[in-house]
Amino acid sequence: MTSEELLQKVRKIEIKTHGLSKQIFAGEYHSQFKGKGMAFSEVREYQLGDDVRQIDWNVTARLNKPYIKVFEEERELTVMLLVDVSGSRNFGTIGQQKRDMIAEIAATLAFSTIENNDKVGVVFFSDKIEKYIPAKKGKQHVLRIIRELIEYEPESSGTDIAAALEYFANAQKRRCTAFLISDLILTGNFSQKSGKLRLEQPLMIAQNKHDLQVIQVYDCRDAEMPDVGLLKVKDAETGKRIWVDTSSEDVRLGYSTSWQAQQKALEQLFTRTGTRSISVRTDEDYVKALMRLFKR
Repeated sequence: MTSEELLQKVRKIEIKTHGLSKQIFAGEYHSQFKGKGMAFSEVREYQLGDDVRQIDWNVTARLNKPYIKVFEEERELTVMLLVDVSGSRNFGTIGQQKRDMIAEIAATLAFSTIENNDKVGVVFFSDKIEKYIPAKKGKQHVLRIIRELIEYEPESSGTDIAAALEYFANAQKRRCTAFLISDLILTGNFSQKSGKLRLEQPLMIAQNKHDLQVIQVYDCRDAEMPDVGLLKVKDAETGKRIWVDTSSEDVRLGYSTSWQAQQKALEQLFTRTGTRSISVRTDEDYVKALMRLFKR
């Protein structure tokens, strides 16, 4: 991609996602995350119309008059985007690749963050930490993030979500809001001994330290295999090539069953860890999906 083509693509994403963040998400973002950065300021005497849930009962008992706690919103929050840049993102069968939608979703969240005068940073990961961009404010910072989302080519093609979560939990000391954006292809994320997802402990630790939500971006062919006869396929993360007889109903059923089992395991995992999540397909409207996530 030439520098001129890159600039055109950055500009196209900027126009689309900045508009979305200003017109739709800014209000939802603020209503979702206000109160995440509330700090105690003082107590004052109760006034008609005050929220009774804010009454400070210790002070009220001591002074024999109702007093409430007054909170003020912290000056800024920090939003971190954990973006999967593994090989499987370079796949798409209808309209666009997964990497394109991941870039747009991340850009929309980044613009929503700076619209609220907050800071945004990014962690790019494959089966290792590929790149870390510290959280900052400002449009130029977001444009840098968009450029990286478009043109960054990882050193590795595998995926290790557990390692990314461990890095994030250790590197980000101050509590923040985080979005993990990935197709959640779980190769390398199962324990060989137990056969279970090894995401649970890192996810639990990250969720306890921070406010983490997961956005899964997938293609319709991740979930179902078409009947197109004998097909040679390549694993984008391992490079392994095999022939698959897609005309076999058993093969297609096994493929879709495996996908459904993974999705069920993820759903149960997110329920146990209290992690909010959404799944959006590359041929669907991610705006509606993000609105659902915020409104939860």
